[in-house]
Amino acid sequence: MNPPRRHTERHRTERIGWLRAAVLGANDGIVSTASLVVGVAASSAGHGEILVAGIAGLVAGAMSMAAGEYVSVKSQSETEQADLARERAELAGDPEAEHVELASIYEGRGLDPVLARQVADQLMAHDALGAHARDELGISEVVETNPIQAALASAASFAVGAVMPLGTVWLASPARVIPLVIGGSLVFLAILGAVAARTGGAPVVGGAVRVTFWGALAMAITAGVGRLFGTVV
Repeated sequence: MNPPRRHTERHRTERIGWLRAAVLGANDGIVSTASLVVGVAASSAGHGEILVAGIAGLVAGAMSMAAGEYVSVKSQSETEQADLARERAELAGDPEAEHVELASIYEGRGLDPVLARQVADQLMAHDALGAHARDELGISEVVETNPIQAALASAASFAVGAVMPLGTVWLASPARVIPLVIGGSLVFLAILGAVAARTGGAPVVGGAVRVTFWGALAMAITAGVGRLFGTVV
């Protein structure tokens, strides 16, 4: 009799680390760069000044996204490592209490007390720290994110997003910069929201509308500021 084939499943939560960083970076790249160039254009700046402002915004934004994402994910990673070190010490100092704690977690999830103790016995015999990390602390390999990977993904996706409105500025005549950048950016945002929603398994229309709405609001406010003050923002 042949042994049963192993059933392998791939879940969308495996994508959450890089997907969040990439979507956030691209969205911010489109919205912030488009808002910046629209605000500058609304202040009656020249075509060259608009391009320079947009390029500066791309470089500064990509570096800011990379630094912010790295610090955020690194802080989370260090907190998790500190929790694991504490849990390791508790397991070494009082394994019986840790066993009772783990069994009580399983009881709370619906197992009867005898079975909960048996499950705790077997899991702690196999990997005590892994069992407590997963079931007590909520730390698992699925949600771990590499800080460098997240930082590079954010910076690269921001740059890709920022290139879209910048390319529109480069190709458009000065008189048509504002409507073309706004229109093109809203289209890019709608596509980004739809793709992100599709990749994450969320409703496509809702994702596209949500991203487009906030992008349009940001550009409208920035354009109003640029027109009100009449200076290069």
